[in-house]
Amino acid sequence: MSSPNPLDSYIDSVGSALGLTIDPAWKPAVRANLEVSLRLARQVDECPLPDETEPASVFSA
Repeated sequence: MSSPNPLDSYIDSVGSALGLTIDPAWKPAVRANLEVSLRLARQVDECPLPDETEPASVFSA
């Protein structure tokens, strides 16, 4: 028997906090999406930026 994925309890907790009912059939897809999002966030977080970096300007028409 494999150990439960920690993201499953996170999905349950966040769903409950947001008042969302997540169908058990959708949990694997939700977990896969969350894994991709977390992997991409880790890559952004690992990108070093100098302290003097400024945010981009916002232009609107």
